[in-house]
Amino acid sequence: MAEVKLKLADEAATVKLGERLSELLVPLCRTRAQAINILLYGELGAGKTTFSRGFIQRYYQGLVKSPTYTLVEPYACGDFALYHFDLYRLSDPEEFEYLGVRDYFAQPGCCLIEWPDKAGEFLPEADVILEFSYAHVARQVVLKSNLLSQQQLNELSELSDML
Repeated sequence: MAEVKLKLADEAATVKLGERLSELLVPLCRTRAQAINILLYGELGAGKTTFSRGFIQRYYQGLVKSPTYTLVEPYACGDFALYHFDLYRLSDPEEFEYLGVRDYFAQPGCCLIEWPDKAGEFLPEADVILEFSYAHVARQVVLKSNLLSQQQLNELSELSDML
């Protein structure tokens, strides 16, 4: 799995990373029979939802809502879909299975999943992992991917210096 560490100075840089990563991953999702699974780890306020908003708004022009209470928000984008999950409120992994979301993972699209550990064994394997953490007033992100090359991740790292 390719890996890179990124430093994000502020919220705008976090949104920009979401936009840039969507530009790399959405073309791939259109060629796959199943969704790309993007797992987002980090404490409350670390930037997961902000990143997701940037990722989604790159291809979806409407209002992007946090799925904190609905658990999943779907966004139709023509020939593919984006699904934003926030599993923070799940108290048991079996609740994820009962949501009936299996079909979301079995079609072209991208699934952004906040708090993926709450789904336990019911969550499909990760294609991309982002681990958000605090770095004083900035944020640090460890980005791992089975789909993107080390060179592509390094280019994101160079970009993060300019954000």
